[in-house]
Amino acid sequence: MGETMRGVLLTGHGGPEMLEWREDLPKPAPKRGEVLVRVRAAAVNNTDINTRVGWYSRSGAPGQDGGWTGAPLRFPRIQGIDACGVIEAAGEGVPEGRIGERVLVEPCLREAGGEALTSPLFLGSEVDGAFADYLCVASRHAHAVTSPLSNEALASFPCSWSTAENLLTRARVTSSDIVLVTGASGGVGAAAVSLAKARGARVLAVTSAAKAEGVLGLGAERALLREEGPLGGLGANEADVVVDLVGGKEWPRLLDVLRPGGRLAVSGAVAGPLVELDLRTLYLKDLSLFGCTALDDGVFAALVRRIEAGEARPVVAETFPLQEIGAAQARFSEGRHVGKIALSVAEE
Repeated sequence: MGETMRGVLLTGHGGPEMLEWREDLPKPAPKRGEVLVRVRAAAVNNTDINTRVGWYSRSGAPGQDGGWTGAPLRFPRIQGIDACGVIEAAGEGVPEGRIGERVLVEPCLREAGGEALTSPLFLGSEVDGAFADYLCVASRHAHAVTSPLSNEALASFPCSWSTAENLLTRARVTSSDIVLVTGASGGVGAAAVSLAKARGARVLAVTSAAKAEGVLGLGAERALLREEGPLGGLGANEADVVVDLVGGKEWPRLLDVLRPGGRLAVSGAVAGPLVELDLRTLYLKDLSLFGCTALDDGVFAALVRRIEAGEARPVVAETFPLQEIGAAQARFSEGRHVGKIALSVAEE
C-alpha cells in the first residue's frame, strides 16, 4: 500500500454523488497514544446517510450545523462509524504488544488526535472513520475482541449495538421489566430486542407484518404490527420501559403505554423529529425521559464482553464491497431488511 490507501470520501452535503471512491488517499500515521487499524469491515448506518444529507442541521443550513455535535462538518471526510480491523502499528506510548490484535472501534470518542476531549466526537463524523483501508484512533477506543465471528459480522455491532446497550443501561432495564421497542427491525432496534432479552426482560416489538417473524426470532415475546394501528393496539400502562427509535406523530402514545414511573429512552427520529408532549402526562405519571447519543463509561466494553460470551448475535442482512457503498446505502434506504448491511473493506 505504501503511503496511500483506498477509501470513500464524502466531499459535501448532498446525495450519493457526494461519495467519491479514491485510491490515492494519504495513509494516516498514529499519534501519541493512538493505534493504526487496518480496517477489515464496516457497515451502513442511518447516521452516515443523515450526515451526508445534512439531516442533523436544525437551522436548515447544514454548512452551519450539519454534524452530530451541532458544528459544521469539515470536508472532505471519510465516513464510517462501524469498524472491525487489526492493529497494524502503535504510536508513542502504546505497547507494541497490541500490534496484531483484532479490534472493534468504539464509535463515541473521548480522545482523538492524541488529545483528551472535553466533549465527545464521533467516528466518521468529526473524525475520519472506517470507509477506508486504515484509520487511526486512540488506543483506549480500540477494544480487543476474541470471537469466531467474521469481520463483517463483528462490524455490525459497534454503532447500533452500543447505542442499544446505552439505551438499556440509561433506562436501567432489568429482568423484571416489560420493554417496548419501536423500529424493532432496524440495526439499533434489533440490537435492543436482543440485548433486552439477554437481560431477562419481556420484549414487545413494533414492526411491519413482513418483518414480524424475523423480529420474533430475535427474542421478542410479541410483535406489534404497524398495519394494525398505533403501536399495534397496545393498551395504556402496559410497559415499564420504551426504547424509541422512531419519533413522529404517534410519539405521544408511547407515554400512554408507559406505566407510572416508567422510563423512555430515545435515540432516533426516522418518522420525524418534532413531537407533541403533554407535560401533564410526563409529571403526573412520574415518567423519566432519556436522550441517548454519547456512550456512558463502560458501555462499549460491556458490549464487547457480551459479544465474546455469545450473548450478542449479529444480524447481517447483506454484504457489499466498500466500492459499492452507493448501492449498499440505496439497499439500506429501501428498508426491507432486518438488521445490518455490512461492507467488506479488505480480505484477510
